[in-house]
Amino acid sequence: MPLLPRSRRGRGRAAARTPDPALDDTELGAARAALSQGRWQAARSLLARTGDDWDRRAHRVAVLALEPYAAAWARDWLLAEPGCADGHVLHALARVRRALRGKENPAVARRACRDAAALAPADPTPWLGLLLLERDGGAEAVRIFEEIRARHRDHHHAHHLMVARLAERRAATGPDPLHEVYDFAAWAAEQAPADSPLAILPVVAHAERYRVLAAHGFAPADPAACGHWRDARARDVMKAAFDWWLEWEHDGHPRRLVDLNFLAHAKVCEGRGAEAAALFQRIGDHLTPEPWSYPDRDPGRAFRAARAAALGLGAG
Repeated sequence: MPLLPRSRRGRGRAAARTPDPALDDTELGAARAALSQGRWQAARSLLARTGDDWDRRAHRVAVLALEPYAAAWARDWLLAEPGCADGHVLHALARVRRALRGKENPAVARRACRDAAALAPADPTPWLGLLLLERDGGAEAVRIFEEIRARHRDHHHAHHLMVARLAERRAATGPDPLHEVYDFAAWAAEQAPADSPLAILPVVAHAERYRVLAAHGFAPADPAACGHWRDARARDVMKAAFDWWLEWEHDGHPRRLVDLNFLAHAKVCEGRGAEAAALFQRIGDHLTPEPWSYPDRDPGRAFRAARAAALGLGAG
C-alpha cells in the first residue's frame, strides 16, 4: 500500500473501470465482501436492519446475490436458520442470477422465488426475482409486475425492468415516437407521488429504446450522434426530469445514482453540457453500466469521456 494517497483523478479512473453495484451503500459493500468469504452473518444483520424499506431491500439483496457463491452461502445460512425469510430471499435471488448466467435451470430459480414469497407475503423482492427471469414484456411479466406493485406501488427496480422489457417490443419496426414504452413510462411517472424518483422513468425509456434501435441498426452506435434525443418530445422529457431533480432529488434513495447516470447520459446525448456537468458532480465516481454501455460500448470509457468533456477536463 502506498504511503501517500493517489490523486483524486487517479482514484476516479480506477473506480470508473470497475463499477460497483453497491453504489454508495458502504454497509452493503462490507456485507458483500464478507459474503464473498462465506461469512453470511453480515448479510443476515444487514437485511434485518433494512426491514421493510422495500427499494433498499431489493437493491441490497440483488447486489448480494451477484456474489458467485451467494447461493451456496445462503444454503449454509438456511441450514442454520431453516425458516428465515431473509435467507430464503437471498437464496432465491442468487438462484435467479445463476439462471441468468446460464448456470441454473430457470425452473429451479422460479421455485426458489415462490418459496421465498410464501414465507414473506408482503415482500416484493421474491417477485422481483421472478420479473428478472422474464425476458419480454408479455402477459406473465405484467402479471408479476402487478404483484410487485400490490406490495410496493413505486418499486424502483421493477419499473426500470418493465421499461427495459417493453422497449424490446416491436424491435424490428424502427423509430416510433408512439411506442408503448413511452406511454408506460409517462403513466408511471404521472401516477407516482410528486417526490418519487419514478419521475426519471421517461428518460430511462428513451435510453432503453435507443439501445434496442441501435442493436437493430436503426440508430448510430454513438448515442450522442443520434437525433433520438433531440426531437420535441425527447426535449420535453429531458427538461421535466432535470427540473424534477433540481427540486426533489432525495439523497437517501438507494438507487438514486442509477437515475442520475441515466439523466447525465441523456443530457450528454442532448448536447446540454452544463446540465450534464452538474449531474456528474453529484455522481462522482459511481457510474452504472446502464446506460453508458448502450448499445455495445465500454461503460467506464464512455462515462470517463463524457464526464471529462462536460467538466472541461482531459479524458486521462
